[in-house]
Amino acid sequence: MAKPEIRLKGFEGEWDLCSFDSKDFSIVAGGDVDKKLLCDKGKYPVVANGLQNDGIVGYYENSYRIKGPAVTVTGRGDVGFAQSRHYCFTPVVRLLSIRSCHDVDFLANSINRHKIVRESTGVPQLTAIQLLRNSVYIPKSNKEESAIGGYFKSIDSLINSTTKKMASLRQMKSACLVSMFPQAGETTPCVRFKGFEGEWDRKQLSDCLDISTERNLNNQYNKDNVLSVSDDYGVMNQIELLGRSYAGKSVSNYGILKHGELVYTKSPLKSKPFGIVKENTGETGIVSVLYAIYKVKEGYWIPYFHYYFDPAWRLNAYLRPLINKGAKNTMNISDETALTGYIMVPKDINEQQRIASYFRSLDKQISLQEQRLEKLKQIKAACLDKMFV
Repeated sequence: MAKPEIRLKGFEGEWDLCSFDSKDFSIVAGGDVDKKLLCDKGKYPVVANGLQNDGIVGYYENSYRIKGPAVTVTGRGDVGFAQSRHYCFTPVVRLLSIRSCHDVDFLANSINRHKIVRESTGVPQLTAIQLLRNSVYIPKSNKEESAIGGYFKSIDSLINSTTKKMASLRQMKSACLVSMFPQAGETTPCVRFKGFEGEWDRKQLSDCLDISTERNLNNQYNKDNVLSVSDDYGVMNQIELLGRSYAGKSVSNYGILKHGELVYTKSPLKSKPFGIVKENTGETGIVSVLYAIYKVKEGYWIPYFHYYFDPAWRLNAYLRPLINKGAKNTMNISDETALTGYIMVPKDINEQQRIASYFRSLDKQISLQEQRLEKLKQIKAACLDKMFV
C-alpha cells in the first residue's frame, strides 16, 4: 500500500503516484550565462549549482528564465528550491517547474529522498529527459503535502541557522588566533584582556617545555591505550579514531603521554606539512616513538602552547626553518631541535591561562553546534526515510 510509515496527525489514506511528465509539472533546462550582462547586484539571481548550495554567481537586471516555485536539480543530483522569485540558471541545473498547487518543499525533499540521479543513470550526470521519466508519491490532500513540506522547511531552517552559527564561531576563532597574539616583529597583541599590559617575552621553546622520556617499559599500557593525533579531533584513542590499532607486537618502547602534556607528531598533513602539535586533554595513554612528548616548565601553561600552534600558518612558520627534508621527502627533526625555535609568550601566566580558557570556551561552543548539526541531520534523514513513500 502507498502509505508512509510515519504520518502527521490528522491524515490518512493512500498516496497517489505522480509522474513528472504530467500536466502538473514541466522540465526546464538551464541556459548559458551571458557574462556581459552579469552584475554583482540586480533583480534576477543567476544560479550555477542549485540554490541549496548558495550557487548564485551573479545577477541579471532585465531577463530571467523561470519564475518560482520550482525544484532545482543539478546534474550531480543536488536538490534545491526556487521560491516565488525570477531566476536564471546555468546549463548544469535542471528545473522542475510546478504548474499546480504542489508544495515545493515537499517535492524537493521527496526527490532528495529517492536519490533519482543514481536510480536514473548510476552516474552523476542527470539530464532533463531522465528527470522527466521519474515520479513520486504525493498525498491526495494538499494540506498534508503542505504540512510535510512545512515540517521539513523548519528542519532545514534549523540546519541552516546552526551551520551559520558554527561558521561564525569558527571565523571568530580564526580572527582571534591572529589578533590575540603578537604579529611578526611586534611584542604585544592587538586585542588583549582587561588588566594585562606590558610587552610579551620572545622565548626559545626550550625555555618553556621539557622533553618527556618516560616509556612504557613495564607494559603498564597495552594496544588498547595507544593514542593518535588528529588535527580536527586532537589526541584520541587510536581505535576510536581510526577503527583499529596500528601498533606493533610490542608497545614497551612507546612513550607515555599524560593528560595535560603536549605532543608533536611529525606526520605531514596538506595544511600542516611539518606535522601538528596538540595538548592531550584526555586520558593518559601511549604513543609511537615517532611522536615527541613535552611537559611544561614552571611559570608556563600548556594549553597556551596548544592554541599558539593551532593555526597552520603560525605552526608552519615556526617549524619550517627547523626541518631537514631527507630522502623520499621524509622529515628529519629531533625532539630537541623542535624546541629550538622562538615564540612570543605573555610574562604573566595568568594571561596565558585567560587566553587558553577563552579559546577552550570557543572550542566547546563550536563542538556543541557540531553535535547539534549532526543530530538535526540524523533527524532529517530518519524523517525522509519514514515520512515519504
